Amino acid sequence: MRKPLALHTRILVGLLTGTILGITVNYFLGGAHPAVEWTVRNVTEPVGTLFLRLLLMIVIPLVFSSLIIGIAGVGDVSKLGRIGAKSFLYTFVFSAISVVIGLVLANTIQPGRKLDPNTSASLRARYGQDAMARVESIKADPVSKDSMMMQFVKTIVPSNPISAVSSETPNMLHLMFFALIIGIAVTLLPEDSTASLLSVLQAVYEVTAKIIQLIMNLAPYAVACLLFSNTSRFGLDLLKALSWFVITVLLGLSIHMFVVYSLSLRLLSRISPIEFFRRIKVVVITAFSTSSSNATLPTALKATEENLGVPQQICSFVLTVGATANQNGTALYEGVTVLFIAQLAGVELSLFQQLLVVYLAILGGIGTAGVPSGSIPFVIGVLVSLNIDAGLIAVILGIDRFLDMCRTTLNVVGDITVATYVARSEGYELLKRQEVMADA
Repeated sequence: MRKPLALHTRILVGLLTGTILGITVNYFLGGAHPAVEWTVRNVTEPVGTLFLRLLLMIVIPLVFSSLIIGIAGVGDVSKLGRIGAKSFLYTFVFSAISVVIGLVLANTIQPGRKLDPNTSASLRARYGQDAMARVESIKADPVSKDSMMMQFVKTIVPSNPISAVSSETPNMLHLMFFALIIGIAVTLLPEDSTASLLSVLQAVYEVTAKIIQLIMNLAPYAVACLLFSNTSRFGLDLLKALSWFVITVLLGLSIHMFVVYSLSLRLLSRISPIEFFRRIKVVVITAFSTSSSNATLPTALKATEENLGVPQQICSFVLTVGATANQNGTALYEGVTVLFIAQLAGVELSLFQQLLVVYLAILGGIGTAGVPSGSIPFVIGVLVSLNIDAGLIAVILGIDRFLDMCRTTLNVVGDITVATYVARSEGYELLKRQEVMADA
């Protein structure tokens, strides 16, 4: 009997099918053709959205249960603090490296000076209304009027953890802080007092894992629909128009993933980068197609534990926090985008201002929501603070989703890289477990 194709192969086939069909349709009919619009609106977009919402639906119970179980599994508050400190230091250092890579490339290539003025004007006309709506919403944000310390407190600590997760876009940092506090309290109580709570949470975690397994059966078809929806609308024309900006971003992301992370894996985690990437290919494809660190989190947790051998308690803590706090790809993208728009506006940023961009991009990478296009509000805020016309963000809105797919991939790979480093530094041997997901 013929063996069915592995999940990652089926997803890759769906990705290529959706991309090729979308580009072909856009080339022959154009993205604004009524038939294309109808197909996207009534078929491919609903299927893709269904897949994303199913994954996001399970994220809150998964994060809450896995984080508390992970912290309780550590069993020692001092060890938990050590794991947290290692994760934070790694995130901070590698976020700084990613932003510096982006700024060096942006200063060297200068993509903003290579964009044709007519192209810039047409893109602003097409996306300008949406851009200005976002700019005005950022300027009207009452939190931005608070002091930096007050913003930090409000960003991390929830006043009501229930309301923090009850909205359409839940605040994952608030949820994680609440779960962190509960997990610490659990470790400080006798085992017989918390056994029933942990038993319930373990059951919740296992049920969510089974639901994820069922949802992933839809992945090949959903990925094809997501890619068709994107490529049929903008085709290759927008990629060509913004080619230097796209090249700069992709070059920076590639250097960080295949050079910086590979060195980290070899020197810090002491594992083969080739074997590492081979064992997480399902996660990489899922991250690329969904453009969401949160939506990819369930797959990342399963693959990191089963394929790489990282203990559950480390996976649960590092990956759930990392889905929101460790966004190296986003930080790099934000740095390049700010310089690109500054060059487009004819504004020369001083060394001090570029260092400020590095600092803000690191903070932005930590606080950016792990959902599609989550970095756009941050970029607008930085442009406003530098007195650069934030309306110029319209130029890159059309291409943002494609680049979001690429930077999300780096974000998720970065989370898993941190987990391998922390596990190795805690004395665990990696790559011992059988590769389950990749051959599923």
